[in-house]
Amino acid sequence: MNQEQVITDTRDWVVKAVIGLNLCPFAKSVHVNERIRYVVSDATELEQLLKDLARELLALNRADPLEVDTTLLIHPGVLTDFLAFNDFLDAADALVEELKLDGILQIADFHPDYQFDGSELDDIGNYSNRSPYPTLHLLREESIERAVESMPDTAAIYENNLETLDKLGIDGWRALGLKTGR
Repeated sequence: MNQEQVITDTRDWVVKAVIGLNLCPFAKSVHVNERIRYVVSDATELEQLLKDLARELLALNRADPLEVDTTLLIHPGVLTDFLAFNDFLDAADALVEELKLDGILQIADFHPDYQFDGSELDDIGNYSNRSPYPTLHLLREESIERAVESMPDTAAIYENNLETLDKLGIDGWRALGLKTGR
């Protein structure tokens, strides 16, 4: 798969959906300041993805936050099945602990077929976490804490996302022209 296209598709999703629909009110600043690192893993096996994840976790930890605040590790060749991806998240979190980065970094997850527990497959709410390719979002805890302090009611983000997506609907999402979801 063409890495440049994968990054272009992912950046397009960040701009049009994550920022454009305000699904994450904290994303605009790091995007505008070019502090998002986009990395495409060539992994086709879980072991290789874990190695890539370890490398990127360590790199983010070492990086100056003013240069790289967050990393999107995109892996189009492995964990394309959502249930397998979801099961892998325990191993990803265990790796954070193994690298002694618990409390320093955390991982958020996005997938083209993301489905919240208890939701129907085509529930529009799932689209808040639907990305063009399976993606592990590596975040600095310190950045999350600063963002939370700057917003009076972070719990409202989820509710606002559902309201935004409900108004948009599946057809509106498709009209964004993104390579995500079904």
